[in-house]
Amino acid sequence: MSVPAFSDIAKPSNDLLNKDFYHTAATNFEVKSKAPNGVSFNVKGKATHEGKTSGQIEAKYADAPSGTHFKHLNFTAYTPFDQTCLFDYQIMLRPGFAALLIFYRRAGLTLTQAWTTTNALNTKIELDNQIQKGVKAELETSFLPHTQAYGAKFNLYMKQPNLHARAFFDLLKGPTANVDAVLGHEGFLVGAEAGYDVQKAAITKYSAAVGYSVPEYSAAVTATSNLSVFAASYYHKVNSQVEAGAKATWDSKGNNNVGLEVASKYRIDPTSFAKAGHPTSAKINDRGIAAAAYNVLLRPGVTLGLGASFDTQNLSQASHKVGANFSFEA
Repeated sequence: MSVPAFSDIAKPSNDLLNKDFYHTAATNFEVKSKAPNGVSFNVKGKATHEGKTSGQIEAKYADAPSGTHFKHLNFTAYTPFDQTCLFDYQIMLRPGFAALLIFYRRAGLTLTQAWTTTNALNTKIELDNQIQKGVKAELETSFLPHTQAYGAKFNLYMKQPNLHARAFFDLLKGPTANVDAVLGHEGFLVGAEAGYDVQKAAITKYSAAVGYSVPEYSAAVTATSNLSVFAASYYHKVNSQVEAGAKATWDSKGNNNVGLEVASKYRIDPTSFAKAGHPTSAKINDRGIAAAAYNVLLRPGVTLGLGASFDTQNLSQASHKVGANFSFEA
């Protein structure tokens, strides 16, 4: 298995506990399509239980690497090109003859642009596996026309067989830097994260995590918020149809309560699955929120998700929630 990013050390259990529970919003919808020229479109919409609506439209274009481009080359001797460089050159000298060849290799950029209902214009440019194998660079910009506010971030990712490192730089606020790294060996994982404010010359946050992950099960212990919030999580893929997981969280700066969440997933058939979860307090069971979800593939490209949550401590109160999710893909 590949080494995950620091934020994904506990991903299997976090996904089981949080993903595909549709009660968190009244309605969600998503429409995905792809044009013949390779441009992908994604339209998202959301309506909250408080009546607020939001959405965005996103377009993504990937310019795949196309190799070397030149019209004519006729040399009797040459030096091999460096395939990792965006620009390359070749010089040849012999009596009575000199030649210089300079060419540009298309790098394979990916451009993503999004426009949200808050009138925010977001752009992301990605360059993957071109600077160096396993290295990805991103430039993200945002602009709000009505307030003239803008932002710019630069991100670096490096993924090797036993290492996954990331660096996030906010170029206009601070500037600030957040870096994390995970080392892995035979399923064992150890990682750390730190934030730094250049203007204040101070470390703003730090976290650590250890874990063990194999295809059938995984376990992780994380210490976040400057090593003050501790969480232990476990995920088990029982078989091809059943998954189970749990997570316990303790905030050392808060009270002495330990929060506990458990969830399970059952795949009814290849086109549908059901999930159930029950987060509670290990001390007095004062939260008692039970949630359930159902997901079904109605036809190729059309998915329906239904979810509900119930306050088991106040069944007579109007604190229960239901939600639906519609997804279309062409």
